[in-house]
Amino acid sequence: GYYPKYIAYSIDYDTTISAHKSQYNQVLESVKLENPDRYYQVLKEKNGVIRSLLLAKEAEKQKKSYIGQIGQFIEPVLKPLGFDWKMGVSLLTGIAAKEVVVSTMGVLYQAGADIDEKSETLVGKIRDQTYTNGIRSGEKVYTPVIAFGFLMFILIYFPCVAVIVAIKKESGSWKWALFTIFYTTSLAWFVAFVVYQIGSLF
Repeated sequence: GYYPKYIAYSIDYDTTISAHKSQYNQVLESVKLENPDRYYQVLKEKNGVIRSLLLAKEAEKQKKSYIGQIGQFIEPVLKPLGFDWKMGVSLLTGIAAKEVVVSTMGVLYQAGADIDEKSETLVGKIRDQTYTNGIRSGEKVYTPVIAFGFLMFILIYFPCVAVIVAIKKESGSWKWALFTIFYTTSLAWFVAFVVYQIGSLF
């Protein structure tokens, strides 16, 4: 689950959802027998509204959680690469091991933690992600250019903590270990930046 457990939401989602359900149920009851076509149209509309509210609640819950706040803190550094805060969190957890990037994305996109890069659930959720606010509202979070830049970043930045510890042990000091961290991360940032900026021109 997410922490903190108790989130101060911008609106009372539960009350709003209950109110919408009540309103739609009244309409559905009145047209159920008289107009079957209208009934299914209203039912579809109701499900869409409820789903949108539930997604908005979940998105706000994630953003206001501790992990969301960390992601938003580093987001300005990753924004020139076209990355959002969820990608940032995935990259941070990838420091432990790069395969953790995928499982982190599975959690953040509500696809489950026990998934891999071939998971259709995760692929579908990533493909459907759009920005819900700001100047990019409605735009896809993952475009081919951004996805390619993200892959390049993951491939280039330092492998994992175990490798850094091994470098320190073999070299006898932290100098080369720290150099590896900063050099590979800087190179990854630069490559992803070039990919995004040039790719955005076309």
